[in-house]
Amino acid sequence: MIRRSQIGKRLFDLALTLPALVLLSPLIAVAAVRPGLLGQPFILIKFRTMTDARDADGKLKPDAERMPPMGRFLRMTSLDELPQLWNVVRGEMSLVGPRPLLMEYLPHYTTEQNRRHNVLPGITGWAQINGRNLTTFSERLKLDIWYVDHWSLWLDIKILARTLFNVLRSSGVKLGQPLEEVDDIGLHPDTRMRADAAAMDDHRAHRSK
Repeated sequence: MIRRSQIGKRLFDLALTLPALVLLSPLIAVAAVRPGLLGQPFILIKFRTMTDARDADGKLKPDAERMPPMGRFLRMTSLDELPQLWNVVRGEMSLVGPRPLLMEYLPHYTTEQNRRHNVLPGITGWAQINGRNLTTFSERLKLDIWYVDHWSLWLDIKILARTLFNVLRSSGVKLGQPLEEVDDIGLHPDTRMRADAAAMDDHRAHRSK
């Protein structure tokens, strides 16, 4: 029964993806490694939205300063995700599922959070129609697990419809959002580095008293 449901999900993906991919194929995209089903890495494709602009010290400038107007438009409308239709055709992603995050997050998931990899990652997902990038990392992971536990083809159709509605309204998107506002569980290396530095400063301050 489960296998038949997954076949139905795959056919649903291909029926919507192949026509769109034909239209998008001439456009240029960039790639990055992401964890997919069961945490296995794959090459995720998307449109580039930021430049590699650096400051006088050679460090990358903040995201907001590296995003040209076209990049902002692609992010606000989520059109930067469309090249991932090729990932769907290859069977590495589904139209709907938990969004693929960074490879360096993998060692820091709890056993429960890691269950988000029990299904194919998606171009959109339950977390994306329930806050998009305005929710914290911990809340997004809870929403991902909810999707894994409640998946159905009808739920996928509902998520796709809500995604289109949200994209047309450009709702739930905040560009240039500071990482510390959303990474409440220390998944990103920069967050952990800041937390370690703060802990070290507190330790030094305590010892100096």
